[in-house]
This record gives sequence, C-alpha cells and structure tokens, in this order.
Amino acid sequence: MILAFLLFSSLAACSACNSAQSAQVLSTVQVGNSHIDVILEPGDLAASHEELLTWVRNAAESVVAYYGRYPVAKVALRIIPSGGEGVHGGRTFANEDGGVIRIHVGKGTTAAQLAKDWMLTHEMVHLTFPSVPEEHHWFEEGIATYVEPLARVRAKKLDVHQMWFEVLRDMHQGLPQPGDEGLDHTHTWGRTYWGGALFCFLADVEIRKETNNQKGLDDALRGIMQAGGDMLYDWPLDKALDAGDKATGVPVLKDLYAKMKDAPYPVDLPAMWEQLGIVRDGDTVRFVDTAPLAAIREAITYGTPAVPRKAALNALPQAILLGRRKS
Repeated sequence: MILAFLLFSSLAACSACNSAQSAQVLSTVQVGNSHIDVILEPGDLAASHEELLTWVRNAAESVVAYYGRYPVAKVALRIIPSGGEGVHGGRTFANEDGGVIRIHVGKGTTAAQLAKDWMLTHEMVHLTFPSVPEEHHWFEEGIATYVEPLARVRAKKLDVHQMWFEVLRDMHQGLPQPGDEGLDHTHTWGRTYWGGALFCFLADVEIRKETNNQKGLDDALRGIMQAGGDMLYDWPLDKALDAGDKATGVPVLKDLYAKMKDAPYPVDLPAMWEQLGIVRDGDTVRFVDTAPLAAIREAITYGTPAVPRKAALNALPQAILLGRRKS
C-alpha cells in the first residue's frame, strides 16, 4: 500500500514536472526598462506565436500611452490555451519576482480577434495601482475598466468613436440601485466594475474643471504610480488618494470618495454626455465641438493638453523583442 502510494506520488510529481517543462517562453517583450516574459502553456492555438506577441505589444504600448511608462520592471505573462474563441479569464497579481498575469485564449482565436481584445490591456492596467483592502476592490477594477479604452485610443489601437459609444452605452451600469449603500459596501458586479469606472469618470471631469483643463485623472494616477504605488505594494486607499490629489493640486479624489463611499450618489449621465458633446447616433456617436465641455472631452481622450493625433502616434514608445528561448 505504501509502495503504491509512493509510486503514485512519484508519477504525479513527474507529470507535473513534464507539464511545467513543456511551457514555452515565446519571447521577452521589452517596454522601456520593463521586461514581459511571454509564456505559452501547453495546448493548441490557431494564432501564431508572432500574432500572440503582437497582441502583447499592443496592450503594453497602450498602458505606456496613458501612463508614460510601463508600471513594473518585470512581468510573467502566462497564456493559457482553452476551448472556444476569444480572450477570457484574466487575472493579475504580484509575487516576489514581480507582476504575474494569467490569461486564457481560446484555441480558435484569430489575429483579428486578438487585435480587438480589451482584456489584456485591462489586466496590465491593474499593475499600475497598489493593492488596497478588499472593501475598495471597486477602485482597482474601476480604474482598469475606465482607463483601458482610453489607453487603447491613445495608442491608436481603438477607434475613438467606438470607445465613446461603448462608454456611453455601458456607464449607466455603475449607477446606484435601490438599497445601495455606497461603493465601499455594495459589492455587485455593476457597482464594482462600472461603479468604480463612474467614480473615475466623474473625478476626471471634475479635476479638469478645477484645473482649467490642465490636469486630469491620468495625472493623478501617474502621480500615485510615481510615488511607488503599483501592484507590488499594499497601500491603504487614503494614501493613494492623497498621492493622486497631490499630483493634480486639487482634492478631488478625496472629496469625491467621501461622497460616494457610504451612500448612493446620483449622477445625471444624459446631462453629462450633452455637456461633453457626445451624442449617440445608432451604433456609434458623433461629437459636438461647441458643447460646453467639449475641450474637456478632447483632453480626457487624448491627454493634457490634447495631443494632435499624428504627433501622439509618432511619439508613442515602441515595444521591442529580445531573444526567443525555451524554458
């Protein structure tokens, strides 16, 4: 009996070892001073290795386009082949070696589907913000939900009309519902992801109003990251809010958090879209440049001050590949 158990344990350990050895490091993608080891777990994928690496580079460049640099020095990105099509099931966390992203890619996923993916950029944005206590999970997810499409627009990976159409279409999911007790106490899917995004959106508009459109939420989030606040560290939320407000020079984050943390905070979204000059037009939007907050819309979209689109593309840091190797 003992011999059989030992034999089984040995076979199981050997199987696990072989599985680990069969994982392939496709390449290391370098973004500035940061390195992303792209690791492909065992399994078949329709997408080629180069198509997978292009997908990774696009996501990394999107994060850099919004934050100015990649957030952490080292990331292990594990691509896990799975059934079906599309990208799904992403998770980001930290260990003693740096950031870790695990993300599932369906075996039938095409290069065109990878080009339209938002999830990897969402997961990479998580690396830019410190880990905060569980009741503030909405803040982490809200940042990733709000920043991801803006980052892809700034990196020229997403059409601006599509981005604002999707924001206009989906933001209402973050509004408080009957029985809501504020963002710190209402942990539904809508309030966690889109409630957090709603906080970010309101903060972005208010920061720009109070600074004559010279600062925005991107400045606040960069300030938090520059102060040492990335996913490798645990921070109380107040420390992050203080760092963000210091970067913009106005206490918008702390003031808005005080209003939204313990009670429902009603927002007239249709009025905000009108003020920003965003009008739904079927399955897209059109922009009204004479709207009162049209300049704020442009700055939210392209940065402060709004960078001409061609210049933004030319200035975008490019990810490069280091040597290919196998683990």
